[in-house]
Amino acid sequence: RLWPANSRGCTELRAISVTQPEESRTANRAKNAPGKPPYHRCNSQDSLDELAMDDYWTEVENITLSGEGDAEPQEEVQLKVPDEGEQEEAWLTEAGLATLFDESASDPEDMMGLLSTLTRTQAAAVEKRVEKLQQTLRKRNKQHQVPDVRDIFKLPGTPESKVSQAMGLGNRAGPAEQSVSEPETDINLEVSFSDQALSYKEGSKGSSEALTDADDKLPNFKLSRDKTGLTKVGDLSPQDMKKVHRLVLIEMTALFDTAGIDLKTHKAVKLKVKESGLFGVPLAALLEQDQRRQSGTRVPIILQRLISHIEDEGLDTEGLLRIPGAAIRVKAVCVELEGKFYEGLFPWESLKQHDAASLLKLFIRELPHPLLTVEYLSAFIAVLKLPTKKQQLQALNLLVLLLPESSRDTLKALMEFFQRVIDHKEQNKMTLNNVAVVMAPNIFMFKGFRNKISEQQEFSLATETANIVRLLIRYQNLLWTIPKFIMNQVRKQNTENQKKMSKDRAMMKLLKKMAYEREKHEKPLSEVDSSSQGFIRVQAPQFSKVSMAVQLTEELQASDVLSRFLSQDSSVSVKREDLCLYEIGGNIQERCLDEETYMKDLLELNPSAEWFIKCIQR
Repeated sequence: RLWPANSRGCTELRAISVTQPEESRTANRAKNAPGKPPYHRCNSQDSLDELAMDDYWTEVENITLSGEGDAEPQEEVQLKVPDEGEQEEAWLTEAGLATLFDESASDPEDMMGLLSTLTRTQAAAVEKRVEKLQQTLRKRNKQHQVPDVRDIFKLPGTPESKVSQAMGLGNRAGPAEQSVSEPETDINLEVSFSDQALSYKEGSKGSSEALTDADDKLPNFKLSRDKTGLTKVGDLSPQDMKKVHRLVLIEMTALFDTAGIDLKTHKAVKLKVKESGLFGVPLAALLEQDQRRQSGTRVPIILQRLISHIEDEGLDTEGLLRIPGAAIRVKAVCVELEGKFYEGLFPWESLKQHDAASLLKLFIRELPHPLLTVEYLSAFIAVLKLPTKKQQLQALNLLVLLLPESSRDTLKALMEFFQRVIDHKEQNKMTLNNVAVVMAPNIFMFKGFRNKISEQQEFSLATETANIVRLLIRYQNLLWTIPKFIMNQVRKQNTENQKKMSKDRAMMKLLKKMAYEREKHEKPLSEVDSSSQGFIRVQAPQFSKVSMAVQLTEELQASDVLSRFLSQDSSVSVKREDLCLYEIGGNIQERCLDEETYMKDLLELNPSAEWFIKCIQR
């Protein structure tokens, strides 16, 4: 039996490994397996095995009966499995390494700058894709020269060697030696996750360690503090975020490779979709539509409004998100919203709270493509195959960073809302587990999803997708962080790119810097020998106090600089939380600093940086 009841009256539903969806199904397959045993609501927050899975199947039934709201008939999402070699080409292109199979694709010098930053496990992931592409092209007898992987990682002036030697890794400590002794609940952001996974794998050889019921508890993971400050999504310039995306893709692939998990990506076949409206519109198109009305919008306005309405009605309502609204009424409200929302004529005061919650879930399901994207949906589910909760969390961190900006920002708004609902669990009876179970089918079941899987896969996915949503909600404060090892690789890339500047440009920069230093010496606060770096000059061109000198101390943090600036410029009308101290130039394009950043430590990491106080661009 799949559903034996445990001694506490809760259900035990163990995860079954996900297999690839079958290409064809019997058209009249029953949507709900017969004879599902009864479930009992469980208040435990600890284990997925104790989730009240009856809510999942009830939600699936509600979704089926609702007819997806009948907003407008939509085509089912069609998944395309890439042809042999196509997946490797797409991966190398997304990773910024298309030059490896198409010399006209990009700047080879940029590619070499990227390759020079890779860790051993990351380089192995690239090598694996190149070798597979080579084999495919040979089978096709394609007259195309793909470089030998040993040549790719060979540094100028060195003989052919293995990847570790070519990447300058020969003298580094091996993965086992890099294994850190931090508590299990600490997330180490300084060492590549895939290197850490390799250390775990090598350290656990011969042991039978695997996921057990006890390991299914949710630890209180926390990020190890870094004196140079944490970097969140949105803190970096678009240029550096592009580098982050490429490195994160390589790292994510390396992490799964280390665990022996082969990720099969899918492509969505192009659909005919609505180009305007509220429901059933692609996220990117909807945001573009909203930004014409409200500049800087990052989360669809209709979603923001539904969330605020639910919260205005009070989050203490029992069964919030679980109890559906009246189906006929929800359909009518959906049509009314489409016609009146943007004109400001919709009567929000008449919208019932459970109806609003049903509309929120309908909005997610009606997206033409899954919120987590067709490309990465299977990778999100595959996260649970990783051997430890820490590795699962690290993989989720990388996958969140890989999502398109529109999906990532919308997902964050939803996770924050779900947490606010859970904060009222004593009143609304919606625990972390309950919310995860109810929302999982809404997030993972795209149009036509149930026609593409077997009943056994559906049972398996029920617990697995609920588990993923549970992790996304529980650890959302960690998942939108860019790991420091990725940041260090971005800095190294930027440094390599700067070395390619022309001598004229480098000379001009030097002359300007010398002129700037002379100007500093002429000012009273800068009489100290500049080589001591006793002061930094902070500029604020947007405000009346254009710049100020700040003395460096061991304990000086970014928050202290902001406080000092606000105390010296009383004309600033901007709220403190809307201001940020930025690190600009040197080995970074632009970075909004975490307020707990220690300035002296960061200056050592980026001695050529300049410091600016600006309004945060949200």
